[in-house]
Amino acid sequence: MKRVLTQFVIPFLVATFALQSTAFAGVVGTEAMLHAEAAQENADRQKIQAALARDSVRAQMQSLGVDPALAEQRVASLSDAEAAHLAANIDDAAAGGDALAVVGVVFVVLLILEAVGVTDVFKAI
Repeated sequence: MKRVLTQFVIPFLVATFALQSTAFAGVVGTEAMLHAEAAQENADRQKIQAALARDSVRAQMQSLGVDPALAEQRVASLSDAEAAHLAANIDDAAAGGDALAVVGVVFVVLLILEAVGVTDVFKAI
């Protein structure tokens, strides 16, 4: 029994584990990673810009006293992490309905504008 283990089973297990650990490994270049990250960041910003470009969102922002062009500038100045977070929240809000998405986007834009000091919307509240 010991002879069977040393001659057949142990070499088989060693070979199996050795091949498993290296079979699926691959090298990803720096340029490929940077290109993938840039594409994702660009997609996030385009998603936010598309939400702000809706007529209903623009009308709601104007009714609250926010210039849509200024809001677009503020979105362009967001960091990559903030843009990714905002794009993820837009997706989550859109699942509940279009009106909820509009309110969520407008609220987030107003919070950003308030934090930067462009508007004083929340002083009156």
